[in-house]
Formats: sequence, structure tokens, C-alpha cells
Amino acid sequence: MRLLNSPVSLLLPLLHGPPLPVRHRCCLSTLSPNGGAASRRRLSTDGRAPQALIGRDSVEVLGHSYSRDDFTNVAPSVLAKVGRNLHNQPQHPLWLMKERIKAHFYSAYVGRWGNPLFSVHDNLSPVVTVEQNFDSLLIPPNHPSRKRGDNYYLNRRTMLRAHTSAHQRELVSSGLDAFLLAGDVYRRDEIDASHYPVFHQMEGVRLFSNHQLFSGVQHGEELSLFEAGGRRSPQKQETHSLEAVKLLVFNLKTTLARLVTHLFGPDVEVRWVDCYFPFTHPSFELEVRFQGDWMEVLGCGVMEQELLSSAGAGGKVGWAFGLGLERLAMVLYGIPDIRLFWSRDERFLGQFRVEEVHQPVCFQPLSKYPPLLNDISFWLPEGEGDFNENDFYELVRSIGGDLVEKVSLVDQFTHPKTGRRSQCYSIIYRHMERTLTQQEVRLVHEQIERTAEAELGVQGRY
Repeated sequence: MRLLNSPVSLLLPLLHGPPLPVRHRCCLSTLSPNGGAASRRRLSTDGRAPQALIGRDSVEVLGHSYSRDDFTNVAPSVLAKVGRNLHNQPQHPLWLMKERIKAHFYSAYVGRWGNPLFSVHDNLSPVVTVEQNFDSLLIPPNHPSRKRGDNYYLNRRTMLRAHTSAHQRELVSSGLDAFLLAGDVYRRDEIDASHYPVFHQMEGVRLFSNHQLFSGVQHGEELSLFEAGGRRSPQKQETHSLEAVKLLVFNLKTTLARLVTHLFGPDVEVRWVDCYFPFTHPSFELEVRFQGDWMEVLGCGVMEQELLSSAGAGGKVGWAFGLGLERLAMVLYGIPDIRLFWSRDERFLGQFRVEEVHQPVCFQPLSKYPPLLNDISFWLPEGEGDFNENDFYELVRSIGGDLVEKVSLVDQFTHPKTGRRSQCYSIIYRHMERTLTQQEVRLVHEQIERTAEAELGVQGRY
């Protein structure tokens, strides 16, 4: 493995986002070696779950009822995905990715008595409190990631988790020092081949006591995790000693470099990029060179000490990382469209029934059915901030479902006299399993036009 260090200016992404576009034709797997109460409710792993229901006064999810209020914005099409648990369905490509990562940590990191050092938690409910999803991770009240337009809220207090990190504090509070966490997460986003309102993340956390971190260092008994009167700098938090942070970052980067080598093969070229996350400092992104371009694989960093203190582990330090399972699967298996992960088509699922999770799989595309393109243009509401693009994307997805392959803003116009603004979007329809007719697409498209006017306050220019 070749390692590059190339700091860049601070970024402001969430720890592990939706997949990046896949720009390749051949998959990489041939290079891989063989080698709070709401969130703690358990789910079944067989893909079946109580049917979700949105009523006038409440939302039913996983057998529990949540009162509606002015913040409720979860869509029926999204609720229908809750409980599918693709990452727990044997032989599904997301399950394969999870199992490959889990197998690596099980074999590479063993406790004193020969048992795996990292425990695995992949069945926590995606329904969490807003406090868990944001406040427990020190995300400020005015942070843009909290916006109603970017998340799925059941009400002002409860939501579908936007990241698996929502469970970090509760797992640390339970006494765990090393764990992996996997699950489905939900975000309102644009519509294209690499974005979907539901995707899957996997993250890891490891904590160290003073003895655990310094036991292998000469005169380690003289060193300390913390220092009094310290100052926060680009290299460390105010409470941490510089020696502790250096050892912690070395352990973090070594652990993740091994993981990436395990997944991508021994010749993979990687580099570390400095970045910013609200809940780690210092923070990094790990990128791999793939087909001539640098591609972000995961985000990581030293956990904020305030987070650990709030979880009852203030006497320890730790690191955390997070990655997107779809992103890795699309690259390693050559899957071109994120909608395919939700397919029940045997021609797709059958390709991933392998005898061993590390067995290479090179996805063979299903027949490529022709796309149908329809435009929609409308005048925006005249009030400032009355129109949110994500609301329109959500409306299109709720009506068109997985028939919609991509939605693009192709034109904007401001009337020179009235100042009214209009936008034109191009919607690409393509069925994953058959050819669509313009007649059936037109019915869907006309419903989108009518509903946009009724619900978003736009005026059509059809």
C-alpha cells in the first residue's frame, strides 16, 4: 500500500455521506485478497416489519405510534423501506460488504482471551430522538444538517436517523470500548444514480485507557492522556496531551489503512485529508486512488472529549470512523445504480450468492431499458424561502418511486419586469426491469405537475 499525506482546506461534510457516482466499467473485487429507548428497540432480521402508516394525527412505525406536528415530513415511500434491513439479508451485496468488514475486524483484532475485540451492533431501530441524532454528537442548534428540508422527521422530537452515529453515546454509556455499528439511515437529497433517501452506514469506535494507550511506549507510565490548562489547536483538543493524540491518530490511521488494504488489495494507493466534523478533532478523510481519481472512502477522527464525558467515559480517549456501504459496494462490485440495491429481481440478487463473503463478484448489468425524458417548468412562490428543492425531489420520488432515475435542474429564469423566478427540471424515467411507455410515464408526470402546484405553491408553465 502506498500512503500519501496531503492536507487541504477544511471541509464540512457529515461523517459518512451517500455514495459517490460510479464512473467505471470493471469492478475492483478481483483485486481484493481473501482474506434512548426509541433507538434500542430490536428489529427482525428477516426483512419483515410491521406496516408503516401515516394517519391524520400520528405516524405508525415498527409497531409504535408517534404524534404528528408541524415538523412531520416523512413520506410513505420512505416509511415503506423501514424494516427492510438490506444489510442483514444474507447474500445481499450490502450484507456482503458488512460481513467482509466484520470478518476483518474479527480476525485482526482479538482480545486477551481470544475473543473478538470489537462487538457488532447491526439491528438497532432507525427511529431516534432529535437529541440522539444531533445534540449527543455536539452538533450546534443552528447547524445546517438539522434542517427540516434535509431530514425525515416524525415530529419535532423524533426522526429517522440521519447517521448511525446517533447511537454512539448510548453504546459507550453501556460500557463498550470497541464496537462496530451498521444500519439504514435516511436523508432527503437529490435524485440520481448515486443518491437515494435510504442508504446504509457502518462505523467503528475504539476507546483507550491511559494504560492501554501507553503500555507499549518506553516510560509510558510517566505519560498521561490529559493535560491541564491546554489549548485547542489544529493538532489536538484542549484537554488532550499531544503524546496521547499522536498515538491515538497513529492507531486510527493504521487500523483504517489495514481495512482499506483488506478491501481494495495490497497495491491500493491512499492519502489522508484534513477535514472538519462537529464530533471529532482532529478529523480526517481517507481517500483511495481509483481509476486515476481520488475517491473518498470514509471519514474519521479523535472523538470529542465532551462526547465521551457525557457518556460516562471521561477518563478515556477514543477514535471513530464511518463509511457508506453502498459507496463501497458500487465500486467493489461494479453496481451502476443505487436503486438496484432495493431490487427483488433474481437476476440481480442471484449474482451475489457466493460461498464465501470475500469471493470476487463482478456485477453483470441487467438489460438496459431505454429512458424516457420529460421536462417540468414552473413559477416559484413569491415569498423568500417558500420553495425548497429537496421538497420537490421528495414529491417526485413519492409519486414516481423508483421509475425516476434522475432529476436535474436545467434552466432558471427571472422575469425582467415582475422579478418572478421560474425553474425547469428534467426528469428521466427508466424502469429497472422492463420498457416503459410514454403513455404510462405521462400519467405519472401529470400527477407530479398537479401535486407540485397543490402542495408546493408553484404555478405551472406547461
